[in-house]
Amino acid sequence: CSPKELHGIFPWLVESIFGSLDGILAGWNLRCLQGRTNPTEYSVALDFLDPSGPMMKLVYKLQAEEYRYDFPVSYLPGPVKASIQEQVLPECSLYHNKVQFPSSGGLGLNLALNPFEYFMFYFAISLITQKSSPVTHHVSPSNSAYFILVDTYLKCFLPTEGSVLPPPSSNPGGAIPSPAPRSPAVPFTSYGMHHTSLLKRHIAHQPSVNADPASQEIWRSETLLQIFVEMWLHHYSLEMYQKMQSPHIKLEVLHYRLSISSKHHGSPAQPSHQALHAYQESFKPTEEHVLVVRLLVKHLHAFSNSLKPEPLSPSAHSHTASPLEEFKRVVIPRFVQEKLYIFLQHCFGHWPLDASFRAVLEMWLSYLQPWRYAPEKPAQSAESLPRSVSDKWAAFVQENLLMYTKLFVGFLNRALRTDLVSPKNALMVFRVAKVFAQPNLAEMILKGEQLFLEPELVIPHRQHRLFMTPSFGGSFLSSWPPAITDASFKVKSHVYSLEGQDCQYKQMFGTEVRNLVLKLAQLICQAQQTAQSISDHSAEAGGAHSFFSWFRFTPAEMNGSYTGNDLDEIGQDSIKKTDEYLEKALEYLCQIFKLNEAQLTQMMLKCGAAQDENGKKQLPDCIESEEGLVLTQLGRYQIINGLRRFEVQYQGDTELQPIRSYESAALVRLLFRLSSLLNQRFAAQLEVLCSREDFVGRLCRYHLTNPQLTQKIRYGPVVKDRRSHNWGPRISLRFLASYRTLISLLLLYCLASWFSIGPVGCTLMILLSYSLYAVIMTLFSDHCRPHEH
Repeated sequence: CSPKELHGIFPWLVESIFGSLDGILAGWNLRCLQGRTNPTEYSVALDFLDPSGPMMKLVYKLQAEEYRYDFPVSYLPGPVKASIQEQVLPECSLYHNKVQFPSSGGLGLNLALNPFEYFMFYFAISLITQKSSPVTHHVSPSNSAYFILVDTYLKCFLPTEGSVLPPPSSNPGGAIPSPAPRSPAVPFTSYGMHHTSLLKRHIAHQPSVNADPASQEIWRSETLLQIFVEMWLHHYSLEMYQKMQSPHIKLEVLHYRLSISSKHHGSPAQPSHQALHAYQESFKPTEEHVLVVRLLVKHLHAFSNSLKPEPLSPSAHSHTASPLEEFKRVVIPRFVQEKLYIFLQHCFGHWPLDASFRAVLEMWLSYLQPWRYAPEKPAQSAESLPRSVSDKWAAFVQENLLMYTKLFVGFLNRALRTDLVSPKNALMVFRVAKVFAQPNLAEMILKGEQLFLEPELVIPHRQHRLFMTPSFGGSFLSSWPPAITDASFKVKSHVYSLEGQDCQYKQMFGTEVRNLVLKLAQLICQAQQTAQSISDHSAEAGGAHSFFSWFRFTPAEMNGSYTGNDLDEIGQDSIKKTDEYLEKALEYLCQIFKLNEAQLTQMMLKCGAAQDENGKKQLPDCIESEEGLVLTQLGRYQIINGLRRFEVQYQGDTELQPIRSYESAALVRLLFRLSSLLNQRFAAQLEVLCSREDFVGRLCRYHLTNPQLTQKIRYGPVVKDRRSHNWGPRISLRFLASYRTLISLLLLYCLASWFSIGPVGCTLMILLSYSLYAVIMTLFSDHCRPHEH
């Protein structure tokens, strides 16, 4: 087809593949397309959308004709959308000279994008807007076609080896021009100093790449990364938006608050409360979204670490370094650091307190360990000891200090509110402790904090120039600032650029955070005790359900109470893993913060003292009031996390307990009427029998009375049930309504039928068995605790 025909087809084709921006049309649903379930469609989609496939060839063909396509501003991330609508141009060069107002009768602002930008905008935003279709099988995000395509595009346009492959061109030797300059429809306000690209002229202001061959090498790389970062990480609240902007935009927002912004713009502005609300965005990233961002982080580390060693001569470096090498040098601090930090802060503060947080955690830990993606990886020793972090990474740790310290404090606050008995939660604590316990890493972080806390020793005008400039916001600078040798100044610049001049820094190795670590260590000890008690309870329960326990004809279980929780179902292996994770996590925390062994021993003793002589947990923390015991905040936390619980027992008439799930409701009611009739008619005879001092009296007292219950009713705070007429000796037949008893009786009748004993013989067998059982229990009742024989 001719380029003109393809120009009309291209927007329809892109929407057919990636779905509509409003999420109604799912397109090819690349996020759910997997090779295991749909091998044919999976391979066709990957081949068609490959960087050297037909779709990308179409993009380059249209790029050569300098076509433009409109992308609605209303579908951009909230802060960017609000900024453009208020005629304040974002710092990112991706939006420069692209905003155009609609003609008369149009609906809103649009971005005029070239074909490559338009294709990548749709591809990136489909991760957020595209609705997953309901599927019956489990979809693994890391095996989907979308995930594979992201990995393929990153490897193609951000290569760790070699240079970016040139785009295919229909004209041999011809270059694909980049976007021509466009003047905005209305004047825009800019944030502080205007940033340009790493190149001498940014691609948006350059009529053709032919004029600068270096642009052709990385303009697609720069555009791809900018689009991914803007679409996936540029979501946050108004507070975060103001914190990361220059003083100029803060003044603009202040004008909105004072409702005087109309004096400073040509067009009328919206009311202040609407303008402020426009920055707010209800953003809930999915686990798939976080996994894709982690893939981006891992690849950027590998891309940045593939930088060639600097030559000895600085002059030689300035003449021989290619744009791609310069791109590798500054790609993380200039593009990713700020927005990823805010994205992680948002996830740490808003993600549910469940095991799905593991995806966010691993993404954070991947960013903290760039040495894992360095080309040189020394072989592990036979003992598989943790590898020491090289001193050459000290600069990265110091320039990303908040990523280590503030987010670690955020994780501590999350860990203190989670159930550490769960193996998945215990694993997360273990993972973080293991990463921060790598040899030499804690010393690097401590050194970075010391550099930040050093008094100011720099020139005042130099400090003002860097601190007040949003140096970490947009694309590259044509004149990169001179090398700063003052490490303290670089750390301060990092902290102030992310948190603002008025930030209150909380030291990771300070007293406050150390107290949080000690509290976490105490919770770890309590969780270990809880896991052990659950393990013991499961073992006892398993032993109690033996084969002969099915023939126990006593109502002992009627007065018992279930003291376990849902963790009983995790099994002994999971409990063992929990204990291992928590034990290693505690060991790593001791290494990181140099915890005193005496303190840990004291905490262990406190946790051990929390168990009474019978191995039962103490009551939750309560306060006595006029209305009885009232739970404190600590008591609620203890109950929610299974650390302590009330021993709930039924203390009323055993005959009037609620009908249990293992009983037949009809039989319970029928047998209650029958036993009540017998007890009323033979009450005097039962009293006489139980008053005898011989063997018969002892046997009757054991089975027809409940001494502990009688004592509780007479002297304890138990209210007598009005339906109960007799607390003395009585016959109880409720055990016959248990399904276990019914199965036992059925089994006995089957045995009787098998041996042709007959109904009378079967009844005699049952009575004989029960009598033998009663005699044994009576003789040994002094050596058994009630209801535990």
